[in-house]
Amino acid sequence: MNYLLKNIPERSQKPRQHGLTMVMDKGLSIRQIEDFLEVAGPHTDIVKLGWSTSFVTPNLDKKLKIYRDAGIPVYFGGTLFEAFIIRNQFDDYRRVLDKYGMEYAEVSDGSITIEHEEKCSYISKLKEQVTVISEVGSKDAAKILAPYKWIALMKAEIEAGSWKVIAEARESGNVGIYRDSGEVRQGLVDEILTQIPEETIIWEAPQKAQQVWFIKLIGTNINLGNIAPADVIPVETLRLGLRSDTFDHFLDLKQV
Repeated sequence: MNYLLKNIPERSQKPRQHGLTMVMDKGLSIRQIEDFLEVAGPHTDIVKLGWSTSFVTPNLDKKLKIYRDAGIPVYFGGTLFEAFIIRNQFDDYRRVLDKYGMEYAEVSDGSITIEHEEKCSYISKLKEQVTVISEVGSKDAAKILAPYKWIALMKAEIEAGSWKVIAEARESGNVGIYRDSGEVRQGLVDEILTQIPEETIIWEAPQKAQQVWFIKLIGTNINLGNIAPADVIPVETLRLGLRSDTFDHFLDLKQV
């Protein structure tokens, strides 16, 4: 930090196992990545190349190298995995991971329907090759899972080998753990947290109100995902109680 401020909540240190900020890259250029890393690199833990953008992104090898040289893991979005699976190209997907030297992969079923045992089988196979992040929840707003179902799916995927499970919200933040208005399904989140350790979950929270809600619920070192590149610094100030929305949440005036 640039100067001393007392009574700041303690952040976990990189490489973190909790308190992650997962950033969504929806098609940044090489120059944009360089500018982004100059400012937000220290506060970024992992980058997702959104959905299947890697299929059409120019200079993909160079883009991946810039992130890696900065010490930031990067992975392809889960929709790319689904695009391969629906075409019966799982082995081709594994070869793509190897071709680009990927160390992480996302397994999801937000756009396709597969048996959950089959999804867990993919997780088990891929964990021998990469670190697996799996995603629970549908991108279809009409598909609303009961809390017990979320818990059962998350448990099974962790047991199958997922390092973290993502609670689906899309990049818009209006499905999955949120209502179509963007409001958090508070009862659902509370139920999930009775059974699944919070450090195991990455909560997709692209909107500021969602970020604030989760930080206040769990604390500064909550895992947040689908953060826009321009929002990484603002999110870090929310985590530290240095923005009006969380200003007095961590502040203990007795220690000031």
